[in-house]
Amino acid sequence: MLNKTTKTVIQSPFHFDENWGELLDNRDFVKVFLSDVLENYIVKQRWYGGKASKLKYIELSEYFRIQNDGEVYFGLILEINFVEAFYQHYFLPIAFVTDKSFAEQDRILPININGEQGFIIDAINLEAFRKLIFERILYAQPNDRNKVQYHKSDTLTNVVYESSRFLGLEQSNTSIVYNEKFVLKFFRRIYVNKNPDYEMSRFLSEKKEFKHTPSYQGSLNLIGSDKVNITIALMQEMVENQGDAWEYMLKELHRVFLNLESKHIDVNSLPTTELYRRLKIEDVPEQILDWVGSDLFRKIQTIAKRTAEMHIVLGSEFEETAFTPTHFSSDYTVWLKNRLLYQFQNRLNAVENNLHKLDGLALDLANEFLNNKNIIRKRFVKFDWTKLKGERIRVHGDYHLGQILVKGDDFYILDFEGEPESTIRDRKVKQPPLKDVAGMFRSFHYAIYATVFNNSEKYIQSQETLFEAAELLYSYFTSVFLATYIDAILNANLNIGYDQERNFILKYCLLEKAVYELGYELNSRPRWALIPLKGISNIINN
Repeated sequence: MLNKTTKTVIQSPFHFDENWGELLDNRDFVKVFLSDVLENYIVKQRWYGGKASKLKYIELSEYFRIQNDGEVYFGLILEINFVEAFYQHYFLPIAFVTDKSFAEQDRILPININGEQGFIIDAINLEAFRKLIFERILYAQPNDRNKVQYHKSDTLTNVVYESSRFLGLEQSNTSIVYNEKFVLKFFRRIYVNKNPDYEMSRFLSEKKEFKHTPSYQGSLNLIGSDKVNITIALMQEMVENQGDAWEYMLKELHRVFLNLESKHIDVNSLPTTELYRRLKIEDVPEQILDWVGSDLFRKIQTIAKRTAEMHIVLGSEFEETAFTPTHFSSDYTVWLKNRLLYQFQNRLNAVENNLHKLDGLALDLANEFLNNKNIIRKRFVKFDWTKLKGERIRVHGDYHLGQILVKGDDFYILDFEGEPESTIRDRKVKQPPLKDVAGMFRSFHYAIYATVFNNSEKYIQSQETLFEAAELLYSYFTSVFLATYIDAILNANLNIGYDQERNFILKYCLLEKAVYELGYELNSRPRWALIPLKGISNIINN
């Protein structure tokens, strides 16, 4: 890739005689830029996902030019190699500017190029670069065969560039709002394959016209040196919203917990329900409706309906093989067991190494988890695919309240990238639709307990009573969700198995999700490890 040899002598501060458009052909510059500059810059970025590992070195895997009327930008695909013997790829577009007004954090490197003093910066900070990318998508031609490929939806017509701005502070990607109508997401962590978010967005909105996800508007892809399509950016419509369902649920749940005092409710006197029993709102006891309010249950019904509609659409394809439903198989079972047993052993080690950080109920549940390790392991191993008659489909894969936008009384589903810990290949494996349902149930559980943790000083009840109320809420939320979801799925003839099979898969997926969550909580906020540990206990003891 770096095909030009030069005898340029590196000086400090950095001086190079080449023009900016030729600088990446200079091996000396690339060597210094990667080793002396980017290592320090990369590790400070919010979107860098390797902070828990030790960076070994950076290589330039690919680069490409984006230029127009004298403007030259470079898109870098960086391979980050770690001491722990694995690597990740990241996308970084760069620009050369002479404007000293750029904030210190925007600057990657002060540099003198061909006698001109300036700075190399992340190009996304430049409006000119953002405008150029937007216009390349607007005027993209069908069947583009170039190395850098732009694509636009048929619905993207009669549009001109007006404005661009950053969309909040994101952890793993960088999103730009255009004209207050479109959102372009630059994927920072890059996979040598089509990103699932890009695939799912195009499939759902272009092929199936699914109305409850932001519609696909365009994309930027790179054809790598090995001829593989690499997704760099995805553009979708901007859905006007009132925030995500996580924040909405936290607000509503705080009201629900305050009602315990204002309505003089005795938690111990409230009627209980069997966990994961299907309940219509009219079957929810009056005391529970009085405490929670019927509107919140109706919102949960709507989320369940949209989830079912998403799965029905994803299970309705019979031409495009990446989306056609398939049955369980021995290959899938081997893949699943190997993956989960490795993950489970990792979490076992994490619990054993972090017991000293836990106390009270969390410590009790952690010890129960360790004592039941053989039972849990057998649950994962006990997956007999020959007894399962349902079908597997492409699913969301990382489904939770934070992936849903609230718009009035309705909800929009977004972010189909999949589980952050999973490989790109694993994210595309067809799964039982109930994996997404399990993800949402775990998110309900989190929202309920997060409300208790974040507001405990505002409630007069003991923590034990609040936890009892939390489990009661969870049982009713999941039961109302299931009734709506299962009815919609059965009416559409999507094959997810009979009652016994559905029950088995749901609990299996819930156990998988709760074990997955343990790793993050123990490393980041041990106090919250109580939540997945309680979820695991519920499954093992019910």
